Amino acid sequence: MTKRKALVTGATGVVGRYLLRHLVQQPDWDVVAVSRRRPDIEGSYDFVAADLADPADCRARLGGLSDVTHVFYAAYLERPDPRELVAVNTAMLVNLVDVIEQAARGLEHVHLVEGSKWYGSHLGPYQTPAKETDPRHMPPNMYYDQQDFLESRQRGKRWTWSASRPHAICGFALGNPMNLTTVIAVYAAISRELGLPLSFPGKPGAYRALYQCTDSALLARALTWMATEPACANQACNITNGDLFRWENMWPRIARFFEM
Repeated sequence: MTKRKALVTGATGVVGRYLLRHLVQQPDWDVVAVSRRRPDIEGSYDFVAADLADPADCRARLGGLSDVTHVFYAAYLERPDPRELVAVNTAMLVNLVDVIEQAARGLEHVHLVEGSKWYGSHLGPYQTPAKETDPRHMPPNMYYDQQDFLESRQRGKRWTWSASRPHAICGFALGNPMNLTTVIAVYAAISRELGLPLSFPGKPGAYRALYQCTDSALLARALTWMATEPACANQACNITNGDLFRWENMWPRIARFFEM
């Protein structure tokens, strides 16, 4: 059996944590987890604490990973200014690829985790169903810069890239606010403690619109498939659970769960 070796960045996040757990259960994968703190996932894997925003630290800590075949990029740094957000997150991807591409001569694939912000979900209503070929909205958008970098860097190389676009990722991760499930649970718990009703925090349009989610465990399997399926090479794919709902139907069920 020929083993692949995955480098998973953002390994404690709501995407990376589940991907790490999935890969360590596969007999044909070795894994290196990269994050600021050690993941709480059991299993056999290597852990590296590296600052992806620091090129020198990247070289020092990741430059010896000569046998990596697949990179899964799920790292993220929050910045309040949109242009700074683009700059720092694109730089982290560039720093990582610069090091791994030079060190790992057998590199086969780099996968980038994106999201529905590609379609402008953070700006308001957008065309649905969203298709991977939809035109881009007015920048800035870090996913555009990150994917443009990968497309440009990959030209003429033996390795390929892919990008996943999940919608409203739901899972579990410690100390990570980018998880819809946790946010709703905390909001409900605070509202209940204060004796308030569970009021929907969005606008009427959002309350009635069709919505989708992506389970983190499902996403982990999809990322592994995209990174190893030749038909996905140099492509982006939307990844969702496949079922649709409206918050006006879901919200009362959440309220009942919390006895509100």
